[in-house]
Amino acid sequence: MLTSTRLTATGLLAGLALSFAVPAMAVTATIFPASEITQAEVEAAQRAWADALLEIGAAGEPDKAKEIAVKRVGELYGYEIGPVLFKPTLTETPQTFRTTEEGAISYFVGQNPDYPKDKGFALQGWTDVQIENAAIFISDETAQTMGKVRFTSKDGGIVEVDKTWGYVRDASGKLQIMVHHSSLPNTPAQ
Repeated sequence: MLTSTRLTATGLLAGLALSFAVPAMAVTATIFPASEITQAEVEAAQRAWADALLEIGAAGEPDKAKEIAVKRVGELYGYEIGPVLFKPTLTETPQTFRTTEEGAISYFVGQNPDYPKDKGFALQGWTDVQIENAAIFISDETAQTMGKVRFTSKDGGIVEVDKTWGYVRDASGKLQIMVHHSSLPNTPAQ
């Protein structure tokens, strides 16, 4: 009887240990499908981001712009995977970093009392967005880019920012932005 009880207890412990180990392996395997990212995929993801920014800005009314922003941020950024390391161009302490989907949406369309200084970057009347990569680094299932992004305003003026993006694949194989850093270029004092 004692041997039977020990075997049963040992079996239960082994089964319990496996029940924790197997799901952990399955989650890891499904989040990052084994497939190297290509340069064409990275450039397409960047173009999708630029097109989304223009689409949000062209919405016309604030509620429609927010609806589009919610959809596009959900499609382009990996907030479903984990915190996104998003440092937008024009933010201030204490809300410099936007690690939540709500914070990202607010940056693009404003009108969020939790982010009172956000004016809506996508609502500035941009008519074109051009991306010029200085470099793209791809390592298996991740990709990072660094370069310039030029925004053309409705009066023809150009605003240039330094931009870094980091991408991973989601469970469906689509590239998701996990790192997005943007800053105005440093101009030496005259």
